[in-house]
Amino acid sequence: MLYIARGEELLRYSFGPLHPMNQRRLEAFYRALDEFGTGYSVFKPFMASVEEIRLFHDEDYIKFVQLASQRGVGYLDYGDTPAFPGVFEAASYVVGTTLGLVKLALREEYRGFNPMGGLHHAMRSKAGGFCVFNDAAVAIEYLLKVEKLEAVAYVDIDAHHGDGVYYEFEDDPRVVFLDLHQDGRTLYPGTGFRDEMGRGEAWGRKLNIPLPPGANDVDFRAAFDEGLGFLEKFEFGFILFQCGADGVEGDPLTRLEYSHASHRYAATALRKLAEEKCGGRIVAMGGGGYSPENVAKAWMEVVRALA
Repeated sequence: MLYIARGEELLRYSFGPLHPMNQRRLEAFYRALDEFGTGYSVFKPFMASVEEIRLFHDEDYIKFVQLASQRGVGYLDYGDTPAFPGVFEAASYVVGTTLGLVKLALREEYRGFNPMGGLHHAMRSKAGGFCVFNDAAVAIEYLLKVEKLEAVAYVDIDAHHGDGVYYEFEDDPRVVFLDLHQDGRTLYPGTGFRDEMGRGEAWGRKLNIPLPPGANDVDFRAAFDEGLGFLEKFEFGFILFQCGADGVEGDPLTRLEYSHASHRYAATALRKLAEEKCGGRIVAMGGGGYSPENVAKAWMEVVRALA
C-alpha cells in the first residue's frame, strides 16, 4: 500500500507566485493524482515538534527561523529563501509529514510519498536553496538515533546535489549515499563531484554521479545502473528517495533533458531494492522541479511505480 501526503498544510510551503518554489507545483501534482484514481491512500500532514526538528538542526538555527517567521520579512539565507509569516510552521509540517510516513513504513508494510519533502539543501545551522528544514536529514537522524537502525540508504535524483545530506553525514558510515545530479560546475550548489566519496570510516559508502548539461534518459539509466550496483554492496534498513523533477527537460532552472520515464525507472528499481534489502521500507520525497507540468508527470511515474 502506498500512502501519499496531501493537505493544505503542505501548500503553505510556498514563497509566493513569483518564486520558483510555489504552491502551483503541488496543485498540478494533486490534479494529476485525482485523475489517477485508486491504488493509494491519503496521509494527512503532521507538524513536527521542535524536539523532532532538533534531531538534526541546531537550537540557535531553529530559534532564528521561529523569529523570522514571526517577523515575516527578510531572508533565511543569502537571498534564495525568503522568510514569510508562518514559514516556521510550514517547514515544520514538511518535516513532520516525512517523519510520519517513515514511522508508518517502519511498523506496517506501507510505502510513502511526501511530495513537498526532500528539502535537501538545508544544513544543521542554516537554510539554503529554498530549503528551511531538511526533512530527509531529520528522518535519517530519527532512524539512526531513535529507531537504532544500523544503516540507512539515501538516494537523490534531483538535478541539484543534495549537499545538506552529503556534507552533514559525510563521515557517518551508517548513511549509504547515492546522488545523481547536474555537474556542480554548471549548477547550484556547485558540489557533488566524483571524488567526494565520504570521509574516514564512511569513505567508499558515498557515491556522487555528476551528469553534464544535456544528459538524457540513456545517460540517466547508465548512471543509475551504476548506482544500483553500488547500493547492492551494502546492507541497510530503510531507503529514503529524493525524486526531484528538475532534471526533466524544460525545467526553467536546470539543463538536464530526462523524460518522465527516468523517474519511473528509478522508482521501480528502488522499490525492488527495498523489497530485497529492507522489507520494502521506502519513503519518497518530492524535492525540486519548477515546471508544474513536469512535476506532475514525473511524480505520477513515481506513484505508479510505488503503488
